[in-house]
Amino acid sequence: MTESAARTMPYRRLGNSGLKVSALSFGSWVTFGDQIDTALAKDCLTAAAEAGVNFFDNAEAYAGGKSEQIMGQAIAELGWKRHSYVISTKLFWGINGDMINMRNTLNRKYLMQAIDGSLERLGLDFVDLVFCHRPDPDTPIEETVWAMSDMISAGKALYWGTSEWSADEIRAAWLIADKRNLHKPVMDQPQYNLLHRDRVEEEYARLYDDIGLGLTTWSPLASGVLSGKYVHGVPEGSRAALPGYEWLRDQVTDPEVNAKVSKLAAIAERLGVTTAQLAIAWCAANPRVSTVITGASSVQQVEENMGALDALAQLDDGLRAEIDEIFAS
Repeated sequence: MTESAARTMPYRRLGNSGLKVSALSFGSWVTFGDQIDTALAKDCLTAAAEAGVNFFDNAEAYAGGKSEQIMGQAIAELGWKRHSYVISTKLFWGINGDMINMRNTLNRKYLMQAIDGSLERLGLDFVDLVFCHRPDPDTPIEETVWAMSDMISAGKALYWGTSEWSADEIRAAWLIADKRNLHKPVMDQPQYNLLHRDRVEEEYARLYDDIGLGLTTWSPLASGVLSGKYVHGVPEGSRAALPGYEWLRDQVTDPEVNAKVSKLAAIAERLGVTTAQLAIAWCAANPRVSTVITGASSVQQVEENMGALDALAQLDDGLRAEIDEIFAS
């Protein structure tokens, strides 16, 4: 990480913890293993780090474990010192087929074996952050809280949190941990963008002050629609053109949404930034967001995403109100 990058990238506390993460981070969902090999991963990770990124997000289920393998191998080949970066994984879906107790669960057996598998694929002794990737209605929350707390106590992770849990579920987990003197959940990883706001801005509103919840938000571009690249259809090679992403095609070509994106693009042009950069900056401008996870399949995309810092520096209250009015309905 260069000294100049460290001066321009903001670093924020992860909720009430003392850990600081870069306001923009880099994640491997969709790309690592499906579109990116180890060599390209090294280039993308290097570009992100040179821009000041210190948090790199992953998950057991991404590309069936290949994403963790590629990121771990890339970091090892780059020779990064372990103290220089923050890395995460997420557990829930499982990668052992339909095997009972090992899929779509947060039971103790699965969690304890899943974290060992993730660490082996990443080639690490511990991850900094571990998330319960989704809630599990079939496992008592207390069982999950004990398992996650024990994972921290064993030194396999430093902080634990949730992803896309309801506010009630997060509060229940925190209260159980508080009552039992266990390690409490520190953060959630919700989707957050101009088209998906309610959970972060309304449902979680009480949790920020009540329990100090931090956020590592994902999908700032709403699967690419907020980049403006789908305004005139689905370009060849884009995510919506990938096999298995047919569900995304209708979503990103919605005429009403793209009309709003066109108005966002006009504001971006005034500011001298891209539409994607402005959309990412809008997410980062929320003081409740600890970090915005960005994704990329090329070094050029990484560099463009990091250019959101230029847009962030210009986002005053007036501009945010103008953008909010466009996406109000």
